[in-house]
Amino acid sequence: MLWIRRDLVDAMVEHARRDHPDEACGVIAGPMGTDRPERFVEMVNAERSPTFYRFDSAEQLKVWREMDAADEEPVVIYHSHTATEAYPSRTDISYASEPGAHYVLLSTRDPESDELRSYRIADGEVTEEPVEVVEHYMFSHTGADDIPDSP
Repeated sequence: MLWIRRDLVDAMVEHARRDHPDEACGVIAGPMGTDRPERFVEMVNAERSPTFYRFDSAEQLKVWREMDAADEEPVVIYHSHTATEAYPSRTDISYASEPGAHYVLLSTRDPESDELRSYRIADGEVTEEPVEVVEHYMFSHTGADDIPDSP
């Protein structure tokens, strides 16, 4: 399950809508080993295409080095589909190189609604997972600055 703050979802949707009709892409970094998305990083789609995305290699190197220096990892890797459902294409699956990441897809095909879905992609295997959007990660019942225990 992906637990993610509403402001991060809003940022992804806003980016996808702004870049439409081209696909938008980026990452949300989080502290190493926490599976908690924290830092939104909007990236450039080097392809500038409505049907394909690719991180700019220089920008990707810079972002991954920043994450390494901050003891972060890519918790969410996101991109949009502009004319199809939010499901990974064969190309998306073949390029998925972070088996621990949540791959979030947003469809901007309907201007009136937002379709957001999350997947785990490892060794070519796609598994959809539930998404729980929360206002913040601090939960008063636990006193912990963490994702709540599973119900």
